Amino acid sequence: MQVIGLCRFSYPAEGGFQVEHQSLQERQDYLYAPARMDERFRQFETICLPGLKAQTDPDFEFLVLIGDSLPAPYRARLERLLDGFAQARIVERAPGPHRKVCQDVINRARDLNAPCLQFRHDDDDAVAVDYVERLRETAAKCSGLLDTNSLVAIDFNRGFLARPVAEGLRAERNLTPFYGVALALAAGPGVRQTIMIFSHTRLNQFMPTISQTDSPMYVRGHNDHNDSRQKKHVKPIDLPRLDEKGEARFRKRFAIDADHVRQVYSGL
Repeated sequence: MQVIGLCRFSYPAEGGFQVEHQSLQERQDYLYAPARMDERFRQFETICLPGLKAQTDPDFEFLVLIGDSLPAPYRARLERLLDGFAQARIVERAPGPHRKVCQDVINRARDLNAPCLQFRHDDDDAVAVDYVERLRETAAKCSGLLDTNSLVAIDFNRGFLARPVAEGLRAERNLTPFYGVALALAAGPGVRQTIMIFSHTRLNQFMPTISQTDSPMYVRGHNDHNDSRQKKHVKPIDLPRLDEKGEARFRKRFAIDADHVRQVYSGL
């Protein structure tokens, strides 16, 4: 079954953000601010990409959606990070309605005559190295449910919250249903609705859902530029630093290397 992941890399959509802006230019200024972009690239490199590149099932496509206004130096930096990642493809779009653009990007990449597994993925999050394998395995085991429903959600709800810092990784265990990361949608043949059409916290209101909680499957990245953390009264999360055993587990489960994190974040 075809598997497609979509990552919005600072795409200046109309809607789709919890942070409101008065104009497209204001949104682009916010998204492309040097401090914010530097942080996004650091997390994209150290947290997001390693596990995707190390998937035990390499048969998937990873679409990286960018705006046609992304400054050339950022585009070049993104291309360097994706060099050698055969499953990744940059998709450039003009600003437009968030859901419509994302739906079009996914549907242009899929075979609409066949079923498809889709997952959304933020540029500061990670999935376990066996995520695609487990996703296909779950779909196969629940084939009866998928065959009789046009849309089915598959939610791996156990993982970690993590923050990369100069000293390494700060992280703690987490279990949150429909968190958005490691959450997928099985869409039947001819179904044009995509994972990006629905609010991830409310998927269970629109379709049957399958929850998997047996092993940690995601890392939810935390940083000062998280869209969900820009609102007032959002309390900071004090994450404990991982010890050597914890770092080894992250390296094995998510291909996230604490030494690499220390290198990239040194001097900050």
